[in-house]
Amino acid sequence: MTAASGRVALVTGAGRNIGRAIALALARQGLGVAVNVRQSVEEGQAVVREVQAMGVPAMLCVADVCDPQAVAGMVQAVRERWGRLDVLVNNAAIRREAPLQALTEAEWRGTLSVVLDGAFFCSQAALPLLQASPAAAIVNIGGLTAHTGAADRVHVVTAKAGLVGLTRALATDLGPAGITVNCVSPGMIDTVRKSSSSPASPKHHAIHHPLLGRRGLPEEVAAMVAWLAGDEARFVTGQVMHVNGGTYLGG
Repeated sequence: MTAASGRVALVTGAGRNIGRAIALALARQGLGVAVNVRQSVEEGQAVVREVQAMGVPAMLCVADVCDPQAVAGMVQAVRERWGRLDVLVNNAAIRREAPLQALTEAEWRGTLSVVLDGAFFCSQAALPLLQASPAAAIVNIGGLTAHTGAADRVHVVTAKAGLVGLTRALATDLGPAGITVNCVSPGMIDTVRKSSSSPASPKHHAIHHPLLGRRGLPEEVAAMVAWLAGDEARFVTGQVMHVNGGTYLGG
């Protein structure tokens, strides 16, 4: 089975929530989808089945984005399956809360590794395939607190702020090759948090209030990603696109 559009996307951290919604949104545009998970194999397989139910090809890629060899193997698997890659979505992240005095070195480095190292390793490994695409796009998934700050999230805020810098650097380097690179920054989105260290309602949700009076849906974030990956956004690069219902009004 080949992708209806002929294009292929790789979405990291795609087993649930925003990642899952992005995979499905791209599939609805006819892109074949490589669904990456680190450990949530059953969730990843469920997303693959959802994509395939649309009549669109999909594959599961179990890989830790912090491991450059695992990332290289994942991209090679995409190459062997489809021979191309047009869209890379760096969504994998850790969003645990911990006060500064209790934050361990492992938690600090682990969060930066998933968010920043993961985006770097995936972008670097995917570059040869993206360069061969006539309309390639990288979309990094940032976060509201990178722009507002948040209590007990020094590691998360730092990682997501760094992702903005990485986006601008990659946009500068890859623009001459016609590869667009943008960052989508979700606000308060209704998602399922399974970890005991990732509370159902993060502390910063108590002080930030969307002007639209509700939390967003993963599908609303995915719609922005799908637009950035599509033909209509070929002149948009190096930008941070906020999807937050008016919670943050900065640039």
